[in-house]
Amino acid sequence: MPKLKTHKGAKNRFRFTGTGKIMRMKQGKSHFRRRKKASVKGVFDETIPLHKADAKKIKKILPYH
Repeated sequence: MPKLKTHKGAKNRFRFTGTGKIMRMKQGKSHFRRRKKASVKGVFDETIPLHKADAKKIKKILPYH
């Protein structure tokens, strides 16, 4: 059986927790960032869990995580 390739774009966008949850960043932080308030930009810094419906797809393209 050949080795499976890791999707490099997904590797940079998603992180796995110790319990196996997949975390993602919020979108929209870098677009028009000069006109956003600092408190608004801080909201984009947090990672949130990925929806369960999308987790199956991400686990398939990140086989060794």
